[in-house]
Amino acid sequence: MNLALKDIRYSFGRFALTTLGVGMLLMVVMGMGGIYRGVIEDATLLIDRVDADLWIVQRDTRGPFAEVSRVPPSLVHRATAVPGVASAREFVYHTIQRERNGKPLRIAVMGLSWPTDKGEWIALTGGRVLRQNHFEMIANESLGLPVGHRIQLGQETYTVVGTTNNMIGSSGDGMAFVTVRDAQAIQFDVPGEAVRLERAAREARGRRFDLVAQQPMLLANAQRPGSELPAVARPGLSAVMVSLKPDADADVVADIIGGWGDVSVYTSDGQRELLLKGTVEKIKRQIGLFRVLLTVIAAIIMALILYTMTLDKIHSIALLKLIGAPNTVILGLILQQALLLGAFGFAIAYLVGQKVFPMFPRRVLVTQPDLIQLAAIVLGISILSSVLGIWKALRISPNEALS
Repeated sequence: MNLALKDIRYSFGRFALTTLGVGMLLMVVMGMGGIYRGVIEDATLLIDRVDADLWIVQRDTRGPFAEVSRVPPSLVHRATAVPGVASAREFVYHTIQRERNGKPLRIAVMGLSWPTDKGEWIALTGGRVLRQNHFEMIANESLGLPVGHRIQLGQETYTVVGTTNNMIGSSGDGMAFVTVRDAQAIQFDVPGEAVRLERAAREARGRRFDLVAQQPMLLANAQRPGSELPAVARPGLSAVMVSLKPDADADVVADIIGGWGDVSVYTSDGQRELLLKGTVEKIKRQIGLFRVLLTVIAAIIMALILYTMTLDKIHSIALLKLIGAPNTVILGLILQQALLLGAFGFAIAYLVGQKVFPMFPRRVLVTQPDLIQLAAIVLGISILSSVLGIWKALRISPNEALS
């Protein structure tokens, strides 16, 4: 006869509610760990997926993810000429916010280096890759933009030609992939009134220029778009991605490019380390501290629950001692109940979490190693929390059965 199961059947309702409460608490602990993993996965997603060996960014910056970076478009050709470089691609990345159906829509826009990169590396769930240099987009499903949908960004309208899943920026926003030229057009778009004011200011500055007095026709250039003025450079890129030849030494190539005075160069591992220690470092620490705090709270609650359950059985335990039952029977009763409480609570946490976590606004990534780690923690909590109940049970006198 198992006394723990007998006692659970006798007070099944209270044990079930207690187990449910512990399970919900463990689900929160599991969810915090999943959010922690999700933040890291989202932050490093592009670095892992884009398949670049080196990242060239603005000098003394940690861009393009951890910090704003601006490099000239000509850097692509300079990088291609370095021995050991197989290819170099343009990279533009920024976040915008627009309104759609009366609700804010945040989009992490990434520019693909057309025609070298048409998005073949993106795992599509529908549609196709980009086939033209302008006005086509691949959107993450979380944005709610299906294939064929048309959305206006800046002065142009873009058609969604493909969809993907789990492509999330470091801030948790769904990503949209367009060509570099379109990404720059979206990034540097300004209202029409701002364009008129800039042209008027340009004309006013031109009238004070001595050469204009000699050649008045030069002032007509002030009314032309900035992109058509020969003296104005093209918009800068966020970074340049470099792929190396199979026999190339990454350190040697990085040293050559790092010797240029206007840029810094990082390997993929270095870029990932900068990102994790910069943009997401504080949120990682905060979620980690919350997870530890919730684990301690779960241990305290389980200890108090088992202590209360032991107090309810004072008369029964005293009676067992009076009839000569050894202490191992009483210890087994409390310890088995603690283990069952932890096991059933963990099972509830896992099953409910599988239904609830996909509804979270950010990705909750619960991995198998984390589950094994949490199961070991729950086992330890169950054993430690039973100590308080065991301590109380050992102090019960057999004479209390006669009172």
